[in-house]
Amino acid sequence: MHRALISGIAIAILCSVIGLFLVLRRYSLFGDAIAHSSFGGIAVGLLAGVYPLWTAYGVSIISALIITRIKDRYNISGDASIAVLLSSGIAVGLVIIGLSGGFTIDIFSFLFGSILLVSVNDTVLILALTGSILVVILLLYRQILYSTFNEQQAKVSGIPVEKINYLIIFLAGITVVTSIQLVGVLLISALFVIPNVSAIMFGKGFKQTAIISICFSIFSVVTGIIISYIFDITPAGTIVLLSIGLFVGTIGIKSTGLLAKN
Repeated sequence: MHRALISGIAIAILCSVIGLFLVLRRYSLFGDAIAHSSFGGIAVGLLAGVYPLWTAYGVSIISALIITRIKDRYNISGDASIAVLLSSGIAVGLVIIGLSGGFTIDIFSFLFGSILLVSVNDTVLILALTGSILVVILLLYRQILYSTFNEQQAKVSGIPVEKINYLIIFLAGITVVTSIQLVGVLLISALFVIPNVSAIMFGKGFKQTAIISICFSIFSVVTGIIISYIFDITPAGTIVLLSIGLFVGTIGIKSTGLLAKN
């Protein structure tokens, strides 16, 4: 439980920060697409006898960068490129699983998460990656923020927007695979999107929105892990349902006029 809570809090913070940039860039489903592509990488790892998350990191990041390059070069819409990435990852994974003899317990743990079984090495890796990514975000904060809200003006100002975009995709790929142990491949986008959408409805500035999103995410993760442990239910589903509950509650409060309108 200690490892699960520590890892869960780190992942909650990471998903909120990266997810906010994706949501503001109208890439809300990109995390879901990367997660589905990582499913192919997990299948490759299990088939080859390699630790699945290592192959998932490689496959998901390479796939995301390639599809982003194709989108930019051939002027393909964002939702279309996401659909290509999402479907291709699942297709590759299913074919490889068929070749390896079908679904196993390992596959199901990656699909639905297994945070209560996280090891010491996994916890150390999660903390190291979370710290590294947050440091990168802080060092390039102004450039990332500028290119997120006004890409054209950022280009005029000399900011390497294309490199920043690839960096965000790269960091998103690492974040998605790191978070798979918490909520699994099938529910990962919820942790990226729902807390951030809930926070945005408060109508605050960027920093305040990020803090609110992080608080929502940590609350959902910690409470979800504790509830799932007590009642012996799936942590991933519990975490996502709590996030949805906060989202619905925010809508209810906003509808009463207690929150500032956007």
